[in-house]
Amino acid sequence: MAKFASPARQAASVMKAVQGTVLRSVGTVRNYEQALTRVAEYVRDTRVCPDLRNLSREQAIAYLEQRGQAVGQKTLDLERQAIQCMFQHVTGRLAPDERLPVVRSAHPQKLVARAYTAEQVRLIAAAQTPRNALATELAYAAGLRAHELLTLRPVSERPADPRPALASKWRGRDGERYTVAGKGGLVREVLIPQELAARFEAERLPAPERVTDRGVHYLQHYRVAGGQRWSNSFSAAALRVLGWSEGAHGLRHSYAQERLYELQHAGLSRDPALETVSQEMGHFRAEITQTYLR
Repeated sequence: MAKFASPARQAASVMKAVQGTVLRSVGTVRNYEQALTRVAEYVRDTRVCPDLRNLSREQAIAYLEQRGQAVGQKTLDLERQAIQCMFQHVTGRLAPDERLPVVRSAHPQKLVARAYTAEQVRLIAAAQTPRNALATELAYAAGLRAHELLTLRPVSERPADPRPALASKWRGRDGERYTVAGKGGLVREVLIPQELAARFEAERLPAPERVTDRGVHYLQHYRVAGGQRWSNSFSAAALRVLGWSEGAHGLRHSYAQERLYELQHAGLSRDPALETVSQEMGHFRAEITQTYLR
């Protein structure tokens, strides 16, 4: 009897073929590998084809249509993108410019508000250790992702990648400019208020330290919390003082909503204000920022 590789090993084999060339983001590789493991489990259980690499376009669409009955749109889109990457760059079932059709989930996304008020952020930070509290203040003030806290550097030490920038960027706010490495490795500028930046600089490490968060390695230059540990601390503190938590990512929702309000009250119409906020947050399209405004 033939012996086949486990679903996890099949998915890892596909990702090994594109990691570092087609895909340079460790996080994206990890997410795609997890998604393809689910697909490989489906192949094993249904026996629609010998293994993951033999999956056809028609079989993939059938899988996504079936999967859409059980999972939400975000999960479904991730699995579609992972299969598409495999088809384009590993098995050749799609040309590099071809796409799999978008399949709609039968489970509509729940649109809930995730932003915190300034007072709620203050209460959460007061319930954390000083190191975690500083991270919370930084994330709220600059709209940072959890892992970006681990990558903060002064702009004089690491410039941002070239990106379009409106003259309205940072309008109405003063502070020190830093850079962070965001999704896909994009290095962008962020602005930290003067007083907060002074406290942050007091935590500069004598020498950079190597830290690992969710399987990704970072060279950290400041003694500040970040990543999964800080995110867990934030959620626990929110539950203690508020009785609920929308997760640390809700601080980016707060930033988006507050900045849009500031810019519109400074005289910008909605579209340029939205584009400005999008640039400040490191989004590639203003439509992405829209999801932070509910």
